[in-house]
Amino acid sequence: MNEKKIKYLDMFAGIGGFRSGLGNVGDIFLPLGYCEIDPHTRRAYETLYNTEGELCFEDARTIDPDKLPDIDLVCGGFPCQTFSIAGQRRGFEDARGTLFFEIARIARVKKPTFLFLENVPGLLSHDRGRTFAAILSSLDELGYDVAWEVLNSADFGVAQSRKRVFIVGFLRERCAGKVLSFRETNPKTMQRRLPGKQGSRVYSANGLSQTLTSGGGGFAGNTGLYEIELPIKSKTVSGYQTAYPGDSIDLAYADQNSRRGRVGHDIAHTVTPSATQGVFCIDMNPPPSLTELARCITARQDSGISKHKGEHSGVFIESGAMAVISPEKENVRQQGRRIKEPDETMFTITACDRYGVIHNGHVRKLTPREAWRLQGFTDEQFDKVKVLGMSDARLYKMAGNAVTVNVITAVGQIIKKVFEEMNKKENEKCQTT
Repeated sequence: MNEKKIKYLDMFAGIGGFRSGLGNVGDIFLPLGYCEIDPHTRRAYETLYNTEGELCFEDARTIDPDKLPDIDLVCGGFPCQTFSIAGQRRGFEDARGTLFFEIARIARVKKPTFLFLENVPGLLSHDRGRTFAAILSSLDELGYDVAWEVLNSADFGVAQSRKRVFIVGFLRERCAGKVLSFRETNPKTMQRRLPGKQGSRVYSANGLSQTLTSGGGGFAGNTGLYEIELPIKSKTVSGYQTAYPGDSIDLAYADQNSRRGRVGHDIAHTVTPSATQGVFCIDMNPPPSLTELARCITARQDSGISKHKGEHSGVFIESGAMAVISPEKENVRQQGRRIKEPDETMFTITACDRYGVIHNGHVRKLTPREAWRLQGFTDEQFDKVKVLGMSDARLYKMAGNAVTVNVITAVGQIIKKVFEEMNKKENEKCQTT
């Protein structure tokens, strides 16, 4: 018996976050068509995927549901600008906000078994919840039981804190709904910055403390070395300069072909020109600080270090670290010094002092390649679009408007399981009649 496929329509397709994510689940998901209004993004989509023979729509409002083939799934991240906390939050009063009803219009006629939608968390609270209530009411009237959950991309293997609400509708006449439950999270943990033996390795002050031992000077001495994140030290010809947000610090791109570094997760999302250099994300909102995860990638990521809060993620490339003793007390010294040269050994551990390191290096904005990686796309996919001659601004925008591939894969696994259970019951029913 041939495996039944989940035939789907990719609405508001972007660069295919849904398509890539569902494709990772397996070939059980079969795309029949896609809809994307931006011509440059549509060109990128058609470059990334084999769309020969598929339906293509430029504007969702022009789709005639009666002319569509039978479909099992409609997926899409309907435009979220009007629901975002950062926007004016006009919701359904804005023309973009009504595009949800284009999905509902298709569902009313085609009755797909599943609806798989994505939006910003602000959708839940917009207009005191009335906007989301209207969506749920619409789906209920169409015969769908609905499950939804706010998921963070950081919990699915990418080094980006990106919270989005995911909505799955189950056509109740065909299958039972399933609760979305993802218990694996990314809790605050001990965050090691520099390797080494106990008492020499360096941890982030934002993470958990390491276990205290009697070898740290006794009396609960601080055996951990903790990084001192401010000020940022930028290396210059004359030495090290202090740099703050807005200063003209090094924003030069690293070599796009250089080896990858590791930021927050096993999946490499940044580049670094040397195996010995540390590469970290950096939140450039004042005060600047090193972070385990990048800030949420936005369509305006090309603004780099800008005035827009939440769009300040950059990359800090470490070219050494200087030991510092009791950084909050300028008069505390050992052998006449408070700060050592890069790569010198740490000060002698005592029970009363606190030890840390000051990173030095340079700060740059995320490259378009890194932005795509942070959304779960592969370098191979990025290269296919890059050779089209797309500007960096377009590449940033495409990444910012995309859904995170890894999250789509996780939810897609649930849809696949429900689909298989539904078909099994239908087959058993046919055999007994």
